Amino acid sequence: MTEFIVRLVQFCRRYAIAVVLVFFALAGLGVWVAAKRLSVDTNTDNLFAITLPWRQHAIAFDREFPQFNNVLAVVVRGVTPEESDETAAELAKTLAADKKHFIDVSRPDADPFFCQEGLLLLDPNDLNKMLGSLMNAQPLLGPLAADPSARGLLNGVSLMAAGVRIQHADLSPYKPALDQLTQVLNNAADAHPTPLSWQSLLGSDITQQPQNVRFVLTHPVLEDGSLQPGLAATQALDRVAAGLPDVKAGRVHVDYTGSVALADVQFGALTKGIVASTVVSLFLLALWLYLAMHSFRRIIPILLTLLVGFALTTGFAALAVGTLNVISVAFAVLFVGLAVDFCIQFAVRLREQRMLHDDINVALAEGARVSGSQIAVAAAATACGFLAFSPTSFVGVAELGTIAGVGMGIALVCTLTLLPALLILMKPTRQSKELSLPFGPKLDSLLHCHYKPVLVAFALLGIAGLVAGVRMPFDANPLNTQDPNSEPMRTLRSLADNPVTNPFNINITVPKLDTARTLSDKLSKLPEVSSVISAATFVPADQQASLDQLNQAQVLMLPSLDVDPSAPPVTAQALRSAISDTLDAINDAKPEMTADSPLRSIESALQKLAKAPDDRLMAMNAAVSRFLPKQLDSLRDALNAKGVTLQSLPETIKRDWVSPNGQVRIQVSPTVNEQDTAGLRKFVEAVQRVAPEAGGPAVTTIASADTIMQAFKQAAILAIVAIAVVLMLVIRRLKDASIVLLTLAMSALLTALLARVAGMAVNYANIIALPLLLGVGVSFNVYFVMNWRAGMRRFVSSASARAVLFSALTTGTAFGSLALSHDLGMASMGRMLLVSLVAVLLATFIFLPALLYAIKPPSRISGTGH
Repeated sequence: MTEFIVRLVQFCRRYAIAVVLVFFALAGLGVWVAAKRLSVDTNTDNLFAITLPWRQHAIAFDREFPQFNNVLAVVVRGVTPEESDETAAELAKTLAADKKHFIDVSRPDADPFFCQEGLLLLDPNDLNKMLGSLMNAQPLLGPLAADPSARGLLNGVSLMAAGVRIQHADLSPYKPALDQLTQVLNNAADAHPTPLSWQSLLGSDITQQPQNVRFVLTHPVLEDGSLQPGLAATQALDRVAAGLPDVKAGRVHVDYTGSVALADVQFGALTKGIVASTVVSLFLLALWLYLAMHSFRRIIPILLTLLVGFALTTGFAALAVGTLNVISVAFAVLFVGLAVDFCIQFAVRLREQRMLHDDINVALAEGARVSGSQIAVAAAATACGFLAFSPTSFVGVAELGTIAGVGMGIALVCTLTLLPALLILMKPTRQSKELSLPFGPKLDSLLHCHYKPVLVAFALLGIAGLVAGVRMPFDANPLNTQDPNSEPMRTLRSLADNPVTNPFNINITVPKLDTARTLSDKLSKLPEVSSVISAATFVPADQQASLDQLNQAQVLMLPSLDVDPSAPPVTAQALRSAISDTLDAINDAKPEMTADSPLRSIESALQKLAKAPDDRLMAMNAAVSRFLPKQLDSLRDALNAKGVTLQSLPETIKRDWVSPNGQVRIQVSPTVNEQDTAGLRKFVEAVQRVAPEAGGPAVTTIASADTIMQAFKQAAILAIVAIAVVLMLVIRRLKDASIVLLTLAMSALLTALLARVAGMAVNYANIIALPLLLGVGVSFNVYFVMNWRAGMRRFVSSASARAVLFSALTTGTAFGSLALSHDLGMASMGRMLLVSLVAVLLATFIFLPALLYAIKPPSRISGTGH
């Protein structure tokens, strides 16, 4: 092989201009192909093979319920439920009219079905509680229906005061409502009117939604070919929301999340600051090359070789995969980081030979003879490390492995052909400066004299690394690779605190409604489950008991809800009169009032209002009555529930819970405590014991983690076997190959130890440090072991060590650009790669020389370097 490489380099030297032109033409072709065919897939679901059973389940579910895909979810939070409702309604209406940015818009929590039949969906105990609350409020409802204004409300308060005076009525059930009224009256008196929430006051929030939250779900128009396909729609949403009255007033906040927003933010983070980081990385790359070469006539050929190799690899990626994903886009950094090692090794050896040979042609041939086979072995072993991932089901890394593995072959070819041609054309001057590292001789001497304690120390570190690796946590939650401070993530995290809106639910489909009801009962008893919702939830099994309760409530309450259309208009004078009457009624009741009676605080607020100007009184009336008519209408509708069947279920509700082919969907939500990886696994396992066919976000999260780990176990075995085969074919000595593999194992253990000490967890992004570890570790170790075979006994002092160090610096610079990425997934990948690189350097520069000093050297084998 050595002689073939020498002849190849000599050929390229003789026809340097033709070789350079051919490679430049091929590079141009590669760039053109990439521009035409290469794209980026923003869907992280496609990181895994569609042949996996859980992926098949997810695809089948998406086919049955496509409305849950590509969603931009808007979350509206107001100070009161009514303000949330009003803002959400106005927002939905405006967005629905914008067909340029939105395909459709819906409000699942505002369907008329819930106003008409909502009380039937409550648990009997909750229904009793709500009807009791309404019955307690009946003394207020009569006057309000007769006069839906602040005047009617004050008349109701007067009746309550009379009840205390005459019948010693207990007002404790009304205290929360009256305290809220007091606050509204005080705000109005202070010229800061705020609306009164009648849902809260009457305890009649039928939808039972948490924290005044309302949802608007949209399917935005996605821009093809954009890294942020939903950005235009999100910006349109922001503009509309900013113009809504209650948003302007600071009473309502509009946030957004959903798969579209999360993907946009992630890919926006990937591109954010990319120009600055690229410029800095290129500057540092050139600096390390200069320190290694001390000659721009050597640096420029290396940089041109890297650019051509990268262009060819990108062209191959366009032909081989066509579409990059969030992991395979990292091939660019990996290629530069690893291919530069081959170039530096070749250029440093050429410089070394130039110190011995005045003729550059002779020096080039001898440099190729010394380094060519080493670079070839390193490239082959590195390629094996990457290509071992190609057959795995983790498509994200499989594609990365294919591109990077072939890229190593391209880098090898460019190093042994284009680089010699460019070096000949640039004609670098002869240099006589010492090539060894300044600390090399001392470190060599130290390791030679104290190799035993060094090896013992590394043995202990290796044991610690083994323990750390076994205990290394795996973070299966893909959301943890997102920026937690982005709006979609902040919004999602706020929803995750409530089990009903937790994003990690489970979906199950069954053929019949009765089956759904039976299975839901079983699942709801699991301690890991917080709630179970299905089509059966909207068709209660025992509706008659609830209907009977509502019929009784109708008899008692509906007459008091009839609005009197003849109520006189509200004026400031009428309000003053009502305030005076109410103050008199409270004053008359004082002898019978308790010390903590809510009427006392209302009296204080009314005394302030009595002195307020007319405009404040009218503002108070508007604040009190703003949501009252709608609330009275909602109460009448809710008390007139008719009963529900699957056939009568509105299509707007039914489509989310019954597929077109009749499959009934069951949604199972975890407890809030089950959001970490261990908790999610426990939740998934508990549900799948009852329903083995369960799928959904929680299942795919755990299944994807298992797929990743299985893929890396499979790839690690394949890579180690392939690397061992390559080493045996070239080195042909089991002991020598074992030294390389043992050092590689030490690098892996040190990586685990350093990562654990740094508090890092493994995730789907940073786990690609394994193929890099195999690639870089093998290439560095091969140089030292092959030099040792050739008779070298000073390792850190050698030209190879200098090349390895500066190669590591350039590689670390490339990885550092990833570590500084605004995308947390890429950043974690970069940090893990840097940790891995540090571990490799420790193993290569300290452990491996100490090990070689401890082993009896072999007889010198010519042609393998020195």
